[in-house]
Amino acid sequence: MPSDNKSIVRRMYEEVWNKRRLEVAVELIAPSHAVQLFDAADSGVGPEAYARNVTQFVRAFPDLKFTVMDMVAEKDKVVAFWNISGTHKGEFRGIAPTGKKVSIDGITINHLANGKIMDSYVSLDMWGMMQQLGAMPWFGKPQKASAR
Repeated sequence: MPSDNKSIVRRMYEEVWNKRRLEVAVELIAPSHAVQLFDAADSGVGPEAYARNVTQFVRAFPDLKFTVMDMVAEKDKVVAFWNISGTHKGEFRGIAPTGKKVSIDGITINHLANGKIMDSYVSLDMWGMMQQLGAMPWFGKPQKASAR
């Protein structure tokens, strides 16, 4: 069962994220699926909401590539350690396109039942992404304090 669950999660990343086959989300994501994101007040419920979230990322980063670096499965959970990379060519969270390339790591804990992903808890380096986009210049190199 854990290896079957890993196959489901891997297929979701490869087909839905990398191949942009959003219709596959309906096969893999449960109708009650919810994404728990550290900064998302409401990411919606179900495969359609999941596909919308993917679409938002792809609009902002059209060449987005999702790479799974490691995956561990135990019982009904699959944990994926991943990296996403792409070029910022569309608005993202109110930030106008910068043309900058970004690369961030994240981890997702997926809960599966009956061959579907029931829910996902996502933690990603959003601070790192914002810094790479230049949206947080003060969070980069330390600045010298001005003399008074």
